[in-house]
Amino acid sequence: MSKDKKEKDIGKLPDGRIVLCGANAYEQKYYFNPLFGKIPKSIQDEIHIVCVLFTEEVGGVITFIFEEDGSLSIETEAAEDDYLYDEISSGLLISKIRRNRQELLSQLSLYYRIFILHENIDDVMAEWEAMENGEDGEEDE
Repeated sequence: MSKDKKEKDIGKLPDGRIVLCGANAYEQKYYFNPLFGKIPKSIQDEIHIVCVLFTEEVGGVITFIFEEDGSLSIETEAAEDDYLYDEISSGLLISKIRRNRQELLSQLSLYYRIFILHENIDDVMAEWEAMENGEDGEEDE
């Protein structure tokens, strides 16, 4: 197996999605996928803090996962016997993370699409700028 193939398989889920990072309250561990080691340290630290604070506040497991289209999902789960895990708080906190860290999440998605998926940078940036300007590609009636 080639080195490139091995590197792309790091953190890859059976469904083809790739884990960026995650934290587990049960094992008190944090994981950051080495495939993304070139992301600036300050951003890595920020993601680390978000994950750990989530698990400290809500419990369970949080995982940041890149979808095949380059979008970034945040998933949570809890052990079946974890009666202290609060799904409502989990949902509210995820919404807060998405709202307060929207720019960070968008930039991580851009990074993934350009440096991991090797999409054309001009196309990705044009699409991102259109999204930032509120354009959805549909004409007004």
